[in-house]
Amino acid sequence: MRGFFSNKVLLLVLVTLVLVTTVLFSSLPGSPLYELTTPVSAAFQPVQKVFRTSWDSVSGLAKSIFDAEAVRRENEQLKLQIASLQNDVQRLEENGRRWDELKAAFQIKETFSDYTIVGSQVMTRSAGPWFDLFRVDAGERDGISVTDTTSYPVVDSSMRLVGRVYSSDLVSSKILPLLHQGSVVDARIDRPGEYGARVRGDLLLREQGLCLVDRIPADATLEVGDSLLTSGDGGLYPAGIPIGTIVSIDEGKNGTGRTATLKPYVDFDTLAYVFVLKAKPT
Repeated sequence: MRGFFSNKVLLLVLVTLVLVTTVLFSSLPGSPLYELTTPVSAAFQPVQKVFRTSWDSVSGLAKSIFDAEAVRRENEQLKLQIASLQNDVQRLEENGRRWDELKAAFQIKETFSDYTIVGSQVMTRSAGPWFDLFRVDAGERDGISVTDTTSYPVVDSSMRLVGRVYSSDLVSSKILPLLHQGSVVDARIDRPGEYGARVRGDLLLREQGLCLVDRIPADATLEVGDSLLTSGDGGLYPAGIPIGTIVSIDEGKNGTGRTATLKPYVDFDTLAYVFVLKAKPT
């Protein structure tokens, strides 16, 4: 009984293969079976149509898979090209920043020809307004050595006063900014007559980003908006460095002297590069 069914299944497979082969060859023009099997082909035309449709679907699926792989490879190449272009842009931007620093250094060098210029980058920032010391990446190896009698003025790329070097080690230095309560600068009003004054950090004003101006001569004409420059007195800061502008004036009461508040030109919150001025030996 089992042999009977096995023979029957084998016969069915053989007949199916013959029919499929016949249908295939009979559908090809020029084939010997094309003319002989035309009536049969007509009968099996629906089968041929289904077979061709299935073959077209399989071919289309294979082509879609191939195209998808090609698109994937192309996307990977584009990603690599984009990454390379981004690196180029970043490199160009960095070169642009360095060029700006170089131009600024040349400009400062021309203005302060009696000084050696040491450019440095700010390494640390405070959480709020910059009234505390901050560190830069230039130190004793760059010739910056602070003692009890020696310090150095510090300016930004626009030659505006930042403060002075407070201390130094081999590879870095701490900067005392204008806003710090320990900062004192001899100044003058930038107007004919060159009235003197003093700019210093104040514990209450520093949180507003302001400095105190005192020791204003009684006969000095001082107005809101006036600019103050370093006077050159005291021996540390060379004359003519812009400090800031007057934002308010207190005429004083009960015999106290006149004072004012000053807004520094330097934006300490965004300061990234500074320049230390070292006086050349005479």
